[in-house]
This record gives sequence, structure tokens and C-alpha cells, in this order.
Amino acid sequence: MAALPSIQDSLPSHKELFYNGQWHAPLSKEYRETFNPGNGSVIDLVAQAGARDVDAAVEAAHQAFAGWRSTPPAQRAAYLRKAADVIRQHAEELALLDAFNTGNPVAEMLSDAKVAAANLDYFAGLTPMLRGETIPQSDDTFHYTLREPLGVVARIIAFNHPAMFAGGKMAAPLAAGNTVVIKPPDQAPLSCLRLAEILSDVFPPGVLNILPGGVECGKALSTHPLVSKVTLIGSVPTGKAIQRAAADTLKPTLFELGGKNTLLAFPDADIDILVEGVARGMNFTWAGQSCGSTSRVFLHESHHDEVLQRVCDYVKTHYTPGVPTDMSTTMGPVISKAAQERVLSYIESAKQEGAELVLGGKVPAGIPEIEGGYFIEPTIFANVQPHMRIAREEIFGPVMSVFKWSDEDEVIRQVNATPYGLTATIYTQNMATAHRTVPKIEAGFIWVNQVGRHFLGIPFGGVKESGTGREECLDELLSFTQTKSVNVSLR
Repeated sequence: MAALPSIQDSLPSHKELFYNGQWHAPLSKEYRETFNPGNGSVIDLVAQAGARDVDAAVEAAHQAFAGWRSTPPAQRAAYLRKAADVIRQHAEELALLDAFNTGNPVAEMLSDAKVAAANLDYFAGLTPMLRGETIPQSDDTFHYTLREPLGVVARIIAFNHPAMFAGGKMAAPLAAGNTVVIKPPDQAPLSCLRLAEILSDVFPPGVLNILPGGVECGKALSTHPLVSKVTLIGSVPTGKAIQRAAADTLKPTLFELGGKNTLLAFPDADIDILVEGVARGMNFTWAGQSCGSTSRVFLHESHHDEVLQRVCDYVKTHYTPGVPTDMSTTMGPVISKAAQERVLSYIESAKQEGAELVLGGKVPAGIPEIEGGYFIEPTIFANVQPHMRIAREEIFGPVMSVFKWSDEDEVIRQVNATPYGLTATIYTQNMATAHRTVPKIEAGFIWVNQVGRHFLGIPFGGVKESGTGREECLDELLSFTQTKSVNVSLR
């Protein structure tokens, strides 16, 4: 691989708001600091969109909607494929920006732009599915349906993979003929601003708009009468707030929210595969900051001690906190000082409630290169009980809870005793056991004998408080359309 570009060359030239094909200073003149979580330093000031800015951007997107919806699907697909090509050309700088601004290791972030581009290509290919039906009823009437776009779609994205989410999540609504307003994460907006720069000449003005901002921006998008649908990748409290805000205008929503995900290992699990899966499923690379992290690990009593020891050994040798923009780094920090303090408070509560700390649990010391960064050691607790906070609440940090089980009915009850239901993983060499267990687990996406992989075309989403709707599939495309029925009298 060629050498990475410099951070200075990768930074966006604009730190303002992008809408109607142009850059605009915020009407409130408000700018906010954005940080490098790797050392705690301020990178720059970024504009904050307020309600008036949202109104201007949504109006621009609304004006652009008529022309974009009338663009033939094959031509819209061509726009998306061009955007995919541009994103691939800038993949390394987008990865570097996300490492710099989120703390996730750059070596891992290199694939994010490729995933975004793959989503654009995938939904470009699905545009022929935007078709209606003819419905026979009688000899003197003709019935058919049209599948039409909704209008302006707001997509609010999370901080753990900004470029991937911004690039990938614009794909389905744009393919369906909607215009889009993206709100980048307020903690890490830089790659999204760079994305706006490199795509500014790809789409017609107003089709793609990117508004950095905080709570006011998100609330204004959720309540705006010209926004036809609002989506979120984020926390359950934020999802509930958006749902309430969207209720007054009866907006449909699409949410991928939090998770307290399970890895359930049966006695016959292949130990070598299981050990790697337990370690990798926690997503220690990005400090556990993933909605799909398998943070609750249920090991059968027959292999509990062996697997726990081997997982600790694996984690110690594979995940070392380091400078996020260094290609050799295998684990990054959490996103902010507040997040670091929150995660450390969970670790302290677990100790007080009687869980056994078997690995980590502290801010790493003795590494001058990361001093001042928001790092936490990869942390594993054993002897975790269902009533403990670390067993019940999403931590969104590098903290794994390990349970020992013996009774299958009881462990399934514990697995489901949470308001979350995003993902789960089952480890067993008996496919009958796997298929018997899958219907019992309350989760929207279940892996068997592997963790974490997403597959374009396979629906991804949660149940219970982990979300609504499905993404990365045809269902996502169709969710950004509505059906119009037509009746023609032949008499």
C-alpha cells in the first residue's frame, strides 16, 4: 500500500455548512471545537447548524427534490456510481481523518470508505427494483401502483464510523429519488466535511447536504415539516428523543440504536474458533465503541476457565493502545473525556458490585505517545451477575462481561433479560443446536460461529429498543418510498 497522505493535506478546507451545492457560514456564527481523542488536543473549530440553518438547508433540498425525483433511475444510479468512485479515490485521506478525529486506528478505518462505496454501488444496482405492480380486479377496471420517493430525508449518523456511515447511508434514499440532509456526529465531523468537498461536483445542488451541528440541529431536522423521514444511528435515548420530536409531523423513522449483545457458547463449541470470536466480537480495536459489540459472553461451565484464560492471553497480545494515525496501532481511545470518565465509572461499579476484574480496568500508563488521550485498557470481568450495571446497561467502551452457565433454559432467559436486541452470536458445532436456539434469542441479527460481519443484501437491524427497520438490503431502499395506487375505469 502507498504511504498515507499527511494529516494536513487531508483536512477539509471548509469547516462550514454545505447545502444547495455551496458552503455557508452558520447564521448564529456559532463554531465548536473538535478534538483529537488520541491526545486530547483541539483540532479546529467547526460550524454549528442552528434551526435557521436547518430551515435553509431543508428548503434547498426540498427545491432540489422535484428535479432529482424526475431523474431517470438509471441516471441516478450513474450519479451514485460516480460518487462511489470518488470515495474510493480518497479512501486513505478519509481513513486518516477518521483516525485523527475519532481515535479509531487508521489501519482498520481504511476499509470504511470501501464499505461506503460498496453501498453506493449496491443501491445503484437496485434502482430497477423501484417499480410498481399491476393488479387484476375486473374487466372494466385497471389497477396499478407506483413506487415514489418520500421527499427530503434526514440522516443522523454516529461517531464511530463517520465516513462509512455518511457515504453509505446516503445511498438508499438517493437511489430512491429523495434528497438528503446528513448531520455528522458532533464529536467527529471532519471526514463528513471532506466528503462534502469531494462530492460537491457529483450531485446537482441541493441533492446532498451536510450540516454539522449538535442537539439543536438534530431536533430541527426531526421536527421540520419538509423533512419526510428521519433516521438515526445512535443511542437509545437519542432515538427516543427523535421519535418524540418526529411525532408531531408523523414522520416515519429508521433507527439503528444501542446493543447489549450476547455471545453464547455451547459445550461443543470449537475452542480455538471460540477464543478468537470472543476477543474479536468485543471490538476492542475501536475501544468497544460499536453497537454490535458482543459485550456479554456466556461460557458453559465445561470450558469457562480455559476459554477465559485464553481470551485474556489473546487480548493482551492483539490489542495495545497506541497513536490512532499510526498503521501499527491495534486499539484506539474512546471518543471523549466524558466517555472515558463514564466507562471508568462502570468499571468501578462492577468492582463494587462484586464482579471479578481479570484484565485491564485502568487508563494505560507509561506510553508517552498517547499521554492526554482518552484511552482505557481492554477490560474483562468474570463472575458477572445479571443484576449488575455492567450486565444490564450499554457501556459503549472496552468492557466485556463474562458469565458462567450450565442450564440452557436459564441462560436463554438471561440472554433475553435486556431491553436491547441488536445482534447475538452462537458458537456450537451442532447445527441442530444452532437452529433450535436462533428463534429463542431476541435479536435482529444472529451470527453462528463468527462475529461482526455485515453482508450487503442481508437485512441488518434490531428488535426491542435496539431499533426499527432494516438496512443494507432491498428493504432499506423500499423504506424510502411510498406506494401510490391508481384505478382506471375502462368503461
